[in-house]
Amino acid sequence: MLEFFTAVDDIVWGAPLLVLLVGTGIYLTIRLGLLQVFKLPKAFALIFAEDQGDGDISSFAALTTALAATVGTGNIVGVATAIKSGGPGALFWMWVAAFFGMATKYAEGLLAIKYRTKDANGEVAGGPMHYIINGMGNRWKPLAVFFALSGVLVAWLGLGTFSQVNSITSSFENTFSFSPRVVSILIALLVAIVIFGGIQSISKVSEKVVPFMAGSYMLAVLAIIFMNANQIIPAFASILKGAFTGTAAVGGFTGAVVKEAIQKGITRGVFSNESGLGSAPIAAAAAKTDEPVEQGLISMTGTFIDTLIICTLTGLAIIVTDKWTVQGLEGAPLTQATFSSLFGSAGAVMLSFCLVLFAFTTILGWSYYGERCFEFLFGTRYLFLYRLIFIAMVALGGFLKLDLIWTIADIVNGLMALPNLIALLALSPVIISETAHYFNRQR
Repeated sequence: MLEFFTAVDDIVWGAPLLVLLVGTGIYLTIRLGLLQVFKLPKAFALIFAEDQGDGDISSFAALTTALAATVGTGNIVGVATAIKSGGPGALFWMWVAAFFGMATKYAEGLLAIKYRTKDANGEVAGGPMHYIINGMGNRWKPLAVFFALSGVLVAWLGLGTFSQVNSITSSFENTFSFSPRVVSILIALLVAIVIFGGIQSISKVSEKVVPFMAGSYMLAVLAIIFMNANQIIPAFASILKGAFTGTAAVGGFTGAVVKEAIQKGITRGVFSNESGLGSAPIAAAAAKTDEPVEQGLISMTGTFIDTLIICTLTGLAIIVTDKWTVQGLEGAPLTQATFSSLFGSAGAVMLSFCLVLFAFTTILGWSYYGERCFEFLFGTRYLFLYRLIFIAMVALGGFLKLDLIWTIADIVNGLMALPNLIALLALSPVIISETAHYFNRQR
């Protein structure tokens, strides 16, 4: 089964999708005049500005909800698996994907506000399925349906459930010898309590948990890096060298070619920050703002925080401690070993705590994303069924193997990204026009 899904994964994440993903970001970066560089200070300032406009939640809550879904096991486990498979050079390609992905995420946030609607319950409904139909025309509805179906699959089988729960259960099993099956069922019960409260309930949890968990994790990782300060420059050298020449076998590491570094770096980067995937605009659409460009700028900061800050710190910590070369260490245990190098046995406990918060909030964020996609397909009448299936999938997360889980997640991610990227390119004249008009008014 693993061999079959690996073959499918290689097809889905082959050169065409990688070129389309990064190419869309490069195209938008050029057409928007390096907006992710020159407008980044304004973007961060807007996060804390007073909300003005219709919506279900504040712009800050929309960002933290999106971050809740992105700042997760991809930042801890995804980085570890990328470096273990592709060597240190994979981190460089994560940076490349994130830099251009910021322009993509900006475009997604802009379109989310411009083309959002309201559902039968009076709640805001938005995201790629809506800007495909409302922006490109009803004849493109099959593309919107394909995106929504893929979104439900990602929520049920990919980012939303299996990979998150498996990361928590493997960490708890490794640290406390807890049964993965018992832990996954407990997580499912906690998720059920929150998600039946809808977007308001999810955003309230995200607003409180996300800033605390991200700040605590970054402080711990910075301490590990600074305690190995003499290895920082060699670490950057190995990242740059591995990105273009591959990485030779070191210790228990079997070696990696450049192609492997590029593929693992970009796919794990997308898994972490979700730029181009089309998920973040679903949360962005609920923001209380009438200004598409401003929400686009706020959305853009999510990729910066997730990958260029948090993933970078994780990757550096793993490389400077040299734990990535230890045979038999992968995924959460690899990052645990990195923490234990400084904090001893308490390090594994600290990381387990971080993993629980990171993965739990990601599960909450993706429950909302999948729900909006499910509602687009079947209406509001069957949302209760969607939530029950989602909770059941969470409960099953502790029963599957790591390799199979990440492979399935990669496949459904790719299927979701394809229609969204097509829509971004088709609607790029709207994105460019809206941006120009906004900044002309500002001047």
